Amino acid sequence: MKFTFVSLFQNIIEGYFQDSILKRSLDKGLLSVAFINPRDYSNSKHNKVDDTAAGGGAGMVMNPQPLFDALSVLQKSDEEAHIIFTAPVGKPFTQNDAKRLADQKKHIVFVSGRYEGIDERVIESYADEIFSIGDYILTGGELPSLVMMDAISRNVKEVLGNSESLEVESFEVPLLEAPSFSKPAVYEGNAVPSEYLKGNHSKIRALKLALSETKTKFFRPELLKKQKIRTFYEK
Repeated sequence: MKFTFVSLFQNIIEGYFQDSILKRSLDKGLLSVAFINPRDYSNSKHNKVDDTAAGGGAGMVMNPQPLFDALSVLQKSDEEAHIIFTAPVGKPFTQNDAKRLADQKKHIVFVSGRYEGIDERVIESYADEIFSIGDYILTGGELPSLVMMDAISRNVKEVLGNSESLEVESFEVPLLEAPSFSKPAVYEGNAVPSEYLKGNHSKIRALKLALSETKTKFFRPELLKKQKIRTFYEK
């Protein structure tokens, strides 16, 4: 899986790939990362990428020329590149989107806006999909791009060492994941549920399902309104 980030601030993104699962995936060739800076495509004397908003208003808007040229070159080099913009008007990004994109796409491009946003003509011309990660405003699109990239990467084959890790995670089914525990069995007077320690896997699954349902009812009751299906814990 290849990810290309179209951003004015490569350093913000680059550091996220220096450690842990993503670094190992890059080293193994499971993932690859590229960067495009719109400034490199600017026709202005000082490589400007923004201008005042048409119709007035506060702040600057990323103007169309650098992004049009950058994305045109990218599309000509790879017709299969799937271009994603981040914007508050976009569809809420979900785990199902992460799985779908990991399964169906080989090259995903994230375009990160800055200032007061991107000239709408760029989005209309080049967006294959538009996503939002929540109803709040951020300084730029780099963080949403990283959030989506991380979620997609986890669903790329072999990126996670243990594929079962995906099956029991929250949002794989309309339930939150059951609580997790580690050693020791008792810490500061708080004990791991005894059933976890007895080795009876069918009872452990049943308990995890019950705890998962309880957790979902408390934190995210709206998830229970979705179609109920058999979960990993019932296998």
